[in-house]
Amino acid sequence: MGYYIGIDGGGTKTKCVLADENLNIKFQTESGPSHFLTIGAEIVSETIVGLITTCLENENISSSELNSVVLGTTGAGRISDAEKLELAVNKLAKSKNLTIPSFNVVSDARIALEGAFSGNPGSILIAGTGSIMFGKDRNEKIHRVGGFGRLIGDEGSGLTIGRMGLNILSKYFDGRIKETLLAKKIIDKFEINNQSELITKVYSEEIKIQHIAPLVIQSATEGDIFCKEILDKETNELLLHIVSMSEKLNEEKMKLAFIGGTIVNENLYSQMLKDKIKLYAPSVVLQEADYQPEVGAAIMAKQF
Repeated sequence: MGYYIGIDGGGTKTKCVLADENLNIKFQTESGPSHFLTIGAEIVSETIVGLITTCLENENISSSELNSVVLGTTGAGRISDAEKLELAVNKLAKSKNLTIPSFNVVSDARIALEGAFSGNPGSILIAGTGSIMFGKDRNEKIHRVGGFGRLIGDEGSGLTIGRMGLNILSKYFDGRIKETLLAKKIIDKFEINNQSELITKVYSEEIKIQHIAPLVIQSATEGDIFCKEILDKETNELLLHIVSMSEKLNEEKMKLAFIGGTIVNENLYSQMLKDKIKLYAPSVVLQEADYQPEVGAAIMAKQF
C-alpha cells in the first residue's frame, strides 16, 4: 500500500494530512507559516520536510511507502517560483536521507478546488482580502476568472469593500456627505479625527484596508444607505465572475462553493450575493466544500 501527503501552506500556519491509497485520512498535523515568497524557500522547506517526517514517524511508515506529496500555497501560480521551492525541499530531504518520489507545489486555490468537490467538476469563488474564481470542467480543464490583484482587480473582496468604506470617511471629513453610521464606527474604532490622521494611518498601513470591510457590512445591516450601495455594487461584481465561469464550464448545473471570510460568514453581504445568484444565475448550485484544502492536496498527490 502506498501513501499520499497533502499540505495546505498559509501565511500563519500550514496544515498537513497523510492519506492511504483510498484517500482515507490516517494522520493530520500542522506547523508554522509557509508563505515562501515572504519568508524564503529555505525556511519553508524546513517546515515541509518536518511535516512529512512527522507523518511518517507517527504512523511508523517508511519513506519508500510514500508515493507523492503535494503542497498548495500562495505564490505558486508562477511556475518558476514553485520550482524554486520544489528544489529547496528535495535538496533538504536528500540531505536528511528522506526519499520523496514526487513532490509538487501548486497554488492554494488549486487544492481548494480539488477539495471542495472531491476532485470532480465544480467551481470555487474566493472572496477574502482579495478575490478570484477557479473552475474545473468535465474534461478536467481548469478555468480562472478574476484574480488581477489590488491595483486592477479584487472586485467584491474585503480590500475593495474596505477601500470604498474609507472613501466614504474621506468624503465625510470633507463635508461632501453628511454623517453616516460607518464614519462613526471607523472614527471610534481607529481613533481618527480628521483628514490628516486618516491619510497618515492609511498610507502608513497602521490601518489595514481590508479590516474596514466588516464595519461596512455591519453599517449596511444597520441601515447605512452608502454602505448598502457598496455591497450592492460589489455583489454585482461577484455575480459577473460567477456568470462568466458558468459560461466557461458549460454545465447544465454548475456547482459552486464559497471560500473566504467575506462571503463564507453569514452576513448581509453573503446573503445579498446568494439572493442574486438565485435570481440571475439559477443554474448555479451552491454547496459546502466536501473537504478542506489539505485534503484537496492529497487528492492531487494521487494524480501525480
